[in-house]
Amino acid sequence: MNRRLALSRLLALSALSPLTWSGSVMAAPASEQKLLLVFLRGGYDACHLLVPTASNYYYESRPNIAIARPGPDPRAALPLTADWGLHPALRNSLYPWFGSGELAFIPFAGTDDLSRSHFETQDSIELGQPLSGRRDFHSGFMNRLAAVLNENKNVPTMAFTDQLPLAMQGSARVGNTSLKNLSKVQMEPRQSQIIEQMYRKTTLAQPVQEGFSVRQDIATEMQQEMGAASRAAISSKGFALEAQRVAKLMRDKYPLGFIDVGGWDTHVDQGGAQGMLANKFEEFGRGLAAYREEMGAAWRDTTVVVISEFGRTFRENGKRGTDHGHGSVYWVLGGAVRGGKIAGEQIALTPGQLFQNRDYPVLNEYRAVLAGLFARLYGLNEQQLSRVFDNVKARDLALL
Repeated sequence: MNRRLALSRLLALSALSPLTWSGSVMAAPASEQKLLLVFLRGGYDACHLLVPTASNYYYESRPNIAIARPGPDPRAALPLTADWGLHPALRNSLYPWFGSGELAFIPFAGTDDLSRSHFETQDSIELGQPLSGRRDFHSGFMNRLAAVLNENKNVPTMAFTDQLPLAMQGSARVGNTSLKNLSKVQMEPRQSQIIEQMYRKTTLAQPVQEGFSVRQDIATEMQQEMGAASRAAISSKGFALEAQRVAKLMRDKYPLGFIDVGGWDTHVDQGGAQGMLANKFEEFGRGLAAYREEMGAAWRDTTVVVISEFGRTFRENGKRGTDHGHGSVYWVLGGAVRGGKIAGEQIALTPGQLFQNRDYPVLNEYRAVLAGLFARLYGLNEQQLSRVFDNVKARDLALL
């Protein structure tokens, strides 16, 4: 077998399998801190999650789908502060975390990108580069963070996705593996041996060998999980199960991770306290709870940040849904979080305050907010932060 054929087979196997790799990802983690970035693709409706209960304008703008103010009705918002409530679908999962200080929200967060295009805005955020000037589509901000962290310690990094996301692309070695369908992890030993032999005595020998080791680890976990499922009835293939798998790998091997969750585009019949979006919140909340439980003692050194490309229109549309908006609400949760608060710059939601008379304005620019979190989490100095987010002054919200 010649080298080109071997490489093509390797790539083909990677395409069939959810696992790919681009570097040294099996060494023991040197950082105690765990950071998982969760990207909600589709622009979720932040007004449904963090309900502006003090705003009469909110209730006037959403006559059919608004979440009721806190009260005895189980469908009402859960009280957080005098101005904000939480969607009731998160009552049994995340709501107690706010009270225990493990959960905070940052409203009016996002990017200054005004395209309102899912793809364009997702790319813009994942790159984390200034909106003006030339863009480098091979340099995502999470990869640049990994590069900075790897200067002093080996920080194995993994994207739990089918393809390496833009945020994770760049010069630092980052692996990616999807945990949605573990039945595709299997690879014949003979194929692995052939590929390893082809790369023996080359500079790629170690990364290839480590990649197969990761693949074997995941295959072993899959077999254990399937065995348990046949007896203990692990029920579904939803986010909760996937999050549990992610937690196992991050707890033991990967201090830095990325995952995306799709399906948040709700133009039609998104529902209110119940319905389509409520079901998504409930499932997502259960997933985060499963992640926390699986992390065990490592949860105290874990931070999870949930973001989305934009928010949605403040007013409901004629189809009882919402359209593409601007400002969003970011979530910050974890055992290391100083939560129990609504953080960042805010305004009262009254007529005349909306951006372009339709959306949340962006008052807490995402690069500044994330830079502030990274500074707290890793003790990065100004020069190091500038390599992750060029030309940005970090904004410290004291959430860590």
